[in-house]
Order: sequence, then C-alpha cells, then structure tokens
Amino acid sequence: MGAPPVKRTSRDIRTANRYEVLRQVIAESPTSRQELAAATGLSLATVATLVGELLDLGMITEVGFEDSAGGRPRGLVAVDAAGGALIGVDLAETYVRVELFDLALNVLARADEEMRPGENRPEQVVDHVASAVGSVTERAGVEPARVLGAGVSVPGQVNRATGVCEYAPNWDWHDVPLRDLLAERISHPLHLDNPLRACAVAELWFGAARGHGDAVVVNLGTGVGAGLVLGGGVHRGVSNSAGEWGHTTLVLDGRPCHCGDRGCVETYTGAPGIMLNLREVSPHSPMLRPDDQTATIDALARGVAAGDPVAVEVLGDTARYVGAGIADLINLFNPEVVVLSSWVAAAFGEPLLYAVRGAVTRHALRRPLAATRIALSPITTDPVCLGAATFALEGALQAAHKGTGTRANTATRGRGSGAGKP
Repeated sequence: MGAPPVKRTSRDIRTANRYEVLRQVIAESPTSRQELAAATGLSLATVATLVGELLDLGMITEVGFEDSAGGRPRGLVAVDAAGGALIGVDLAETYVRVELFDLALNVLARADEEMRPGENRPEQVVDHVASAVGSVTERAGVEPARVLGAGVSVPGQVNRATGVCEYAPNWDWHDVPLRDLLAERISHPLHLDNPLRACAVAELWFGAARGHGDAVVVNLGTGVGAGLVLGGGVHRGVSNSAGEWGHTTLVLDGRPCHCGDRGCVETYTGAPGIMLNLREVSPHSPMLRPDDQTATIDALARGVAAGDPVAVEVLGDTARYVGAGIADLINLFNPEVVVLSSWVAAAFGEPLLYAVRGAVTRHALRRPLAATRIALSPITTDPVCLGAATFALEGALQAAHKGTGTRANTATRGRGSGAGKP
C-alpha cells in the first residue's frame, strides 16, 4: 500500500490562494480585485483579503484606479518589483546557471559556471552553485537581506520537504542531502525541486502553456523528461516523481541507460543520445565533439541550418524518436499544448519543431492530436531558472503565513554569512 494522501489544512489552502493571487498580479499588472477574482475563481471578498495581506507583505502596491461601467472606479494593484529579490538556480549535468530576479520576475543578473565531465561529486556541485549565487547578488548590488529565497532545480528525483536528491542517474547520486550541503554555503532560504517542475511552472506563468489547463512541457537537454500541467496545476505525483518520461521504454533491448534499463527515451533524445545518433550516421564527423555535448549540438544545429546532409539526417532520426515519445504523451494525457523546452530544443529551434510535428502525426491518435498544439518555448531567459525562482516565491509566502516573515525560513537558512565562497 502507498502512503496515505496528505490532507490540506485551511492554512495550506490559504497559502495556495495567496500564491495564485500573486501569480495573477505578476502576470497581469496592473489589475483590479475584480479581475483577480474572475481569473482565480475566488470570491471577491476572499481576493480582497488576500490582496490586503500581500500589500502588508510589501509584495504588491496600489497603483491608482480605472473607470468601471457605471460604477465607482476600481482600485488597481501591481507587483512591487523592488519589494524583494528571488534567485533561480538551473543545476544541470554540464553547467550551473543562476539568475537573480526582482519580484516582477525580471532578470537583474546572471552567472554561469561550466561543469566539466566527471565533475559531479556533491561538494564540487555545491562549490559551483555557491560561487554563482554569490556572483549574481554582487553583480546586481542586492543586499542579502532583500533576497527572499533561492529555488534550486536539481536533475533527478528530489524530496521537496527534506531537500534530499534521492536519485540522479546521470550522476549516480543516491540520497544526497543537497539542501543541507548548500545551506552551509548559502545564507538564503533554499527550496529544491526538479527541472521538469521548474519548466512546467515557467511555461504556465509566462510561456506557451499560459492560459491552458492541460499541457506537457518536454525538456530536451542532457537528460529528458516531461513536466505535466493537469487541471491547471503542476502534477507532481505521490512522491514528486511524475514526468520521468525520459525513462520510459522506447526501444526494447535498446541502448543502455544510466538508470539501469535499456532503450529509454533519454538514450535516443538526450544530448548524449543525439551524439550517438550522429556517430551511427557518420562516425568520423567533424561535428562530433566526444567530450563536449554543447559544442556537438551547436555544430549539428549549424549544419542543419546550412543544409549539411549528415546533420539533417541526424535531426530527422532524433525527431522520429522524440515524436514517437510525444505521441505517447498526447495519447495518455490529451493536452492542449506540448512545449519543447530546454537547451537542446532551443539550439535546433524551428527545424526540430517541424520534424517533430511530422513524426507525432504518424504515431498519435487522430482525435487527441487534433486538440493539441506543439510549440517551442517562447521564454527568452532560462526557463528552469525562472521556474526555480517561483519555488522561492512560494516558499516565501509559506514562511509569511507561518509568521516567520518573508525573509527568513529558519529550517532552511544556512549557517554561513554569505552566498559566495568563504
């Protein structure tokens, strides 16, 4: 038997409603309480109370009035961009990217650090994250006390409550207490989750899934997965493991996967898998950089743009695999939109989108396919960083509801005095 369902308390519901109102304010600033009630489905009285709480927290501000049809003018509120700062961390297998945002989720500063092959021991990863977090706060000139929190996207399966990375197959991590390790170096409240959830939230708030209740966000990077938006919210599953599409079987007895199985979607559609696709087509291709995923994918993308027949063939092979996998997702979840996200999808762009659409058409059932749009992510910043920043925003609201204020969460604050290297 599985674990019993967790009952939501009135406090949980209140925090979730506050978060949803703030999300709408960020997306639609300036907006009225009446518009917020219509967008969230909450009563006008509830919205008015929640808006008052967000005003008291300094997260939103009154910005004037608008005329209403025959009634008295409606008060408008907007997010107070200067009311705090949020950090989003995209921790990937080959790089660490950190972005610092204001409360309107505009990027104020960015820092990148390369992770060399094999440089994946927990202490090495923590060094990179702490260094990049320190860089963005210094570059933006933001006082540490103004940072409401840092959301950290971690590849693999993450326990949100404990901050433990329970399993990261590409790094062979098992039960790594990553939040505790990061908290020794980073003084901000820390909130960990998976890039699938980060990308799904980013697309739901600002991207191709905005305004849709059912969407699938396909992450194509070193690893592969699918963030699920079902019924208007991010679907996590009972153990926060939903969306491991990259480890569903695509080819029986196919390529070996880091997870221990064979023939997984990821082994044909992730960056290392695409490198194998290239090696099978042209073992000595100058586009193949055996120790550099990014350089290989960039070279292939340039080759596709130039009409190089090898690059075009590799893209076609990859799109067939991606398309077959996406067809399964469409048949299973019947989404309104499927979004191609992450750095591999961004590198190939429209040629990949066009080829994937054709492959999906060959495999998906006609009726669900007719209701689905397949699109590239329109988000110009790093969608993982953006989504991770919303984890920090959610955590700040939870802390505020517990009466600890928006700037501190004693359970996750680090013991160090700064965000950079000591």
